[in-house]
Amino acid sequence: MSGTAGDRGGLAIELTALSKYYGHKTGIDHLDLSVRRGEAFGFLGPNGAGKTTTIRCLVGLLRPSTAESCPP
Repeated sequence: MSGTAGDRGGLAIELTALSKYYGHKTGIDHLDLSVRRGEAFGFLGPNGAGKTTTIRCLVGLLRPSTAESCPP
């Protein structure tokens, strides 16, 4: 990630080291993601890649197992 902690004005989404575990199964493993304001971003991947789990964590429907930087 570029910039400093005080330079977040241009980011719409920032996730750092997001992980979600379901017992012995891994839903997401240390995902880093940043999307700038005004940027078009496609969230693509095969079935079971963690797309829905990531979105649910991002909007607060699921609590992440670990995250260094994630919305409350």
